[in-house]
Amino acid sequence: MGTIKDYRNMVEQPWGRMFYDLVFRQLNISNDKRVKILDFGAGFCLTSNYYAKYHDVTALEPNSEMYSLRIKDYDYKLVTQGIEYLQEISENTYDYVLCHNVLEYVENVDDILNKFGRVLKPGGRLSIVKHNELGKVLAYAVLNDNPQAALDILNDNNAEGSIFGNRNLYNNDDLVKSLANTMELRGIYGIRSLFGLSSNNDIKFSDKWNGPMLELEIKANSMDEFRKIAFYNHLIFEKK
Repeated sequence: MGTIKDYRNMVEQPWGRMFYDLVFRQLNISNDKRVKILDFGAGFCLTSNYYAKYHDVTALEPNSEMYSLRIKDYDYKLVTQGIEYLQEISENTYDYVLCHNVLEYVENVDDILNKFGRVLKPGGRLSIVKHNELGKVLAYAVLNDNPQAALDILNDNNAEGSIFGNRNLYNNDDLVKSLANTMELRGIYGIRSLFGLSSNNDIKFSDKWNGPMLELEIKANSMDEFRKIAFYNHLIFEKK
């Protein structure tokens, strides 16, 4: 399962960096106009740091081990709280709320989604990255050689352990339904449809692999067939 320090090391590897490259390309936030961004569950603050070069970013991360290992090349506001901080924010404050690989560990997802909607400006965007059930099946069966774990997911045993506790998988339709009254779905993308299936990590340090693989992922992850089997799904909503 590894440790948080192991996870920190992983995001620095080519296969870790490509995850963020894809998220940034899919979000496509323009640098021409300065906007306000809330990064909920910011982790090591890689996303917060990236956008802080051109935007006003608040990074929300309660895990002290994670934020002690954070990246800080640019100025962003670090808040070491969790969901309770959302209560303190005025309505219609942020242009973007980012919630990446966080909702799987939350007990009351609808409550957090409602709070996101409250702090977003009309026309503001909510970016949610989540684990995808079918992608997990591929990862377990192909990359980890663990068909039993893959079978468990297909048999609807969706809870699994991680360094952050019990992780519950949920489907995209439930998320869209929960937000239907306040937000419109603007796009669904895949992340890691292909690059995570190879166990040959040595080749991933090569520019010859990185450039074409990134372009392949970008093209494949906008296609429905590959999005359905991606390890992660990225949903972007716009507040009505």
